[in-house]
Amino acid sequence: MRLGLRAVLLVVLSLFVTAAGAHELTIAEMEVRETAKGQFFWSWTASERRAGNEDMTPVWPEGCLAQENTLRCGEAGLSGELSIEGIGRRYSAAVVKVIWLDGQSRVYTVSAGHPSVRLYGSADDQRGMGEIASTYLVLGIEHILSGIDHLLFVIGLLFLVGFRRRLFWTITAFTLAHSLTLASASLGWLTLRSPPVEACIALSIVLVAAEALKQRQTFARRWPAVVAFLFGLVHGLGFAGALKDIGLPAHHLPVALLTFNVGVEIGQLMTVAVAWVIWRLASRWPRVARLRTVLLYAIGSLAASWSLMRIVAIAG
Repeated sequence: MRLGLRAVLLVVLSLFVTAAGAHELTIAEMEVRETAKGQFFWSWTASERRAGNEDMTPVWPEGCLAQENTLRCGEAGLSGELSIEGIGRRYSAAVVKVIWLDGQSRVYTVSAGHPSVRLYGSADDQRGMGEIASTYLVLGIEHILSGIDHLLFVIGLLFLVGFRRRLFWTITAFTLAHSLTLASASLGWLTLRSPPVEACIALSIVLVAAEALKQRQTFARRWPAVVAFLFGLVHGLGFAGALKDIGLPAHHLPVALLTFNVGVEIGQLMTVAVAWVIWRLASRWPRVARLRTVLLYAIGSLAASWSLMRIVAIAG
C-alpha cells in the first residue's frame, strides 16, 4: 500500500501551486446580434472575472469590418473563420452566441486547443461531424485538467486504493457514474441547481481524504468502487454544468456529448498515468511516503474551505 500511495505525492504538490482559487473551466461569453442585413452589434457579456475585452481580441472573418462594437460584413454576411487572440491565458474558452436577424441563434466555442470556428452566415450549423468531435474532445480534456476539484478527488481515490488491481474497478465505477449523470443532465433528463452540486463535489473530496487517513478497514476501504460510483454521480452533474456553459450543437449532439466525455476520460487517465510514473520514481526514496498524511490534510483542508464557500453561496 505504501508504494502505491507514493505515486501521487508530486502530482498533488504541483497541483497545490495553482489550486488556490482554482475551480472550474473559466469561460468568457460574447454575444453577436444581427441588427440589419450584414450588420451586427457584438459585446462581451458578464463573466466570473473581468471583462473579456481586457484579455482577448476577436479576429473576424475576412470581409467583415469592425468599428468598436459594430461589425459590418456586407452581402456575404457573417461567414468565414472566427478566432480569438488571447484565448487560453486568463480564460480557458470563449462561448460565442450569434443571434441572427430572424431570431434564430447558434452557440460556438473557441478554446486554446481549438482556437477558431467556422461561421456560415446563417443559423444553419454546417460544421461536419469530424470538426465537432475534435472540438469537444479537446474541450473535455481541458475541462478535467483545469478542474482542480475533480482532479483532487481522483488523487484522493489513489491515496485510498493505491496501485492495486481494484484501482481499475474504482476508476471504472467513477467513470460509469459521471458518464450517466453527464448524459442525463446534458440531454435535459435531470436538472439540479449548480451551487448544491458544487458544494457536494467539494464535500466528496473532504470525505475521501478523511477515509484515506484512517488506518482501520472502513466501508470506503472495503468497497472503494461503490464510494467512487456514488460520488461520481455528483461529479457528472458538475461536468454537465460546464458543458451547458459551453453549449451543445444542434446537429451531431450525440457526437459532441460522447467526445466531450471521452475527453474527460483521457484527462483523467493522463492524471493516473503521471501518478504511476511518479510512483515508480518515488519508490527509490522511502522517506517521501512520510508526506502522505500532510498532503491528505492539505487536500481535505482545501476542499473543506471550498465546501464552506459554496454552502455560503447557496445560503446567499
